[in-house]
Amino acid sequence: MKFIAQLLLASTLFAAPAFAGEKASDFSLRDLAGETVTLSELKGKVVYVDFWATWCGPCKDEMPHLQKMAEDFGEQGFEVVAISTDDARTQAQVKPFIRRMGYSFKVVKDPNSEVLVAYNPSKTLPFGVLVDREGNVSATHAGYNEGDEKKLREEIEGLLAAETE
Repeated sequence: MKFIAQLLLASTLFAAPAFAGEKASDFSLRDLAGETVTLSELKGKVVYVDFWATWCGPCKDEMPHLQKMAEDFGEQGFEVVAISTDDARTQAQVKPFIRRMGYSFKVVKDPNSEVLVAYNPSKTLPFGVLVDREGNVSATHAGYNEGDEKKLREEIEGLLAAETE
């Protein structure tokens, strides 16, 4: 009986990764100004949830493209929520980095990587989750290589076009 209880407990500690077609796991995290950002409150928008860290080179390579997409599609109902997974050692670098780079999308902190693990147990960075207007996962993107932004842009355009017809 004790073994079964331990097994059940262990299974609740490991979240399943996000899969297309599933409801996106809701989260509430604080942004750089201390305000709470909740995914479910963005329902009605197409949202790209981007997990990143200041020490992650590919994350920093991807971010200018996310800024451009936020600017290009913001008026059509698109939003970027960048979730910093920086821990206590590097968390103080997040706000200066965002300011220096001039990023205007939402940036929230997940210092214990709890939300990251809920979406991506392997903790790959960067890791992106594209969420449709109904709050369902449309696509996931693990890692970043030059050119990946083209596919993401097409996916965003498709969701924005399909959901406004």
